[in-house]
Amino acid sequence: MASVGFIGLGTMGAPMARNVMKGGHSLTVYDLNTQAVEALVAAGAVAAASPRAVAEASDIVITSLPDAPDVEATADGPDGIVAGLRPGAIYVDLSTIDPETTKRVGAKVAARGAAMIDSPVGKTVEHAIAGTSTLMLGGDPEAIETARPVLACMGSDLIRCGDLGMGQAMKLTNNLLASVLIAASSEALVAGAKAGLTLDTMISVLKTTMAWNQQLAVAMHNRALKGDFEPGFMVKLAHKDCRLAMAMNAALGLDAPIGAATVATLQEAMDRGLAGADVGAVLKLREDAAGVSIRLGAGEAA
Repeated sequence: MASVGFIGLGTMGAPMARNVMKGGHSLTVYDLNTQAVEALVAAGAVAAASPRAVAEASDIVITSLPDAPDVEATADGPDGIVAGLRPGAIYVDLSTIDPETTKRVGAKVAARGAAMIDSPVGKTVEHAIAGTSTLMLGGDPEAIETARPVLACMGSDLIRCGDLGMGQAMKLTNNLLASVLIAASSEALVAGAKAGLTLDTMISVLKTTMAWNQQLAVAMHNRALKGDFEPGFMVKLAHKDCRLAMAMNAALGLDAPIGAATVATLQEAMDRGLAGADVGAVLKLREDAAGVSIRLGAGEAA
């Protein structure tokens, strides 16, 4: 069993850290949120005073952080991860950031004689709790194989996407498409309801056509269509991921007009005070504008 360090005990990080412990690995944790740390300590983890202290105590260090600046700040400096890495250690970053930041941090990790894996996470909070997430892996195949017993505690689908940074490229591609689907599905359902269709009718038809998608079948079914907008994957994080995906498209010389429209929709949701709500709240945004409420078993005008 490995000595594992975990930094970033948020909505996704905390359950994934718990699953590492359930897999029999020892766990050292750090987070600015002391309550999150205390909850993991009560479950058997050991608290550390800094990211460097986490790295010094660990064979494998894992981070789950909001954005690229957070990853670099946590990795760099005298109290950062890189300063504490042991030779031969592995640093796994679950955060969704841009590939270039990953490569910059990875070069510093390599200079310490350690290896970095980018491993952004797919699926939902419920999957993170169950330990059945998708992990999109970028990095050296040997390092991935060494870390596999720990990675398998957090995900059931472990897919190597290529060299370091390619996990991030895959995640940005995935999240842009996922956000497009939830924005488009919300618009379509609201239009149908405004025209007089019930949600039950729309779902019955959509299930039989090429319009059916996992956002409708899983994410929206479990949350938005039940009126649950409590944060799972927050609007502000979806906006951040789509912004990064659009930047990647621009760097590749590609136009992405549908992606741009989705970024604008997410920005509109944030401007309406929904930044901290689940990304399914884009449905509420469209409902409010149309004066309809769409819930499972109903489809009446408000």
